[in-house]
Amino acid sequence: MRRALALARRAEAAGEVPVGAVVVRGGEVLGEGWNRPIARRDPTAHAEIVALRAAAAAAGNYRLPGATLYVTLEPCLMCAGALVHARLSRLVYGAQDPKTGAAGSRLDAFALPFLNHRVEVTGGVLAAECGSLLKAFFAARR
Repeated sequence: MRRALALARRAEAAGEVPVGAVVVRGGEVLGEGWNRPIARRDPTAHAEIVALRAAAAAAGNYRLPGATLYVTLEPCLMCAGALVHARLSRLVYGAQDPKTGAAGSRLDAFALPFLNHRVEVTGGVLAAECGSLLKAFFAARR
């Protein structure tokens, strides 16, 4: 999660919402990313998606069984769906997202009974630090 926080700071320095993500499998970092929708002019360029794309390229497969995604903010519905499709084993997130969180705050996408894959979810890891970064970012913009 510390690496994800460092990546979130990169996003912030670039004027993006400060969210960072890292995909790890077997103790090896497969991919990492930070929010880049503004820079890439791509609404799907959330930190999780950027990290998943890098991990899939490194693994040579879009499926990433046995992998864990560490992200500083609870994923949205789009990102939760991508985690399921990538067959990630585990999600670890920092701060909850009470507005659009899809890992339990607003919706628990991972508990939908019709999905063919289950992702283990752990939330609240370094939550205060992750949340403070986001709060400071948005306070400065208001």
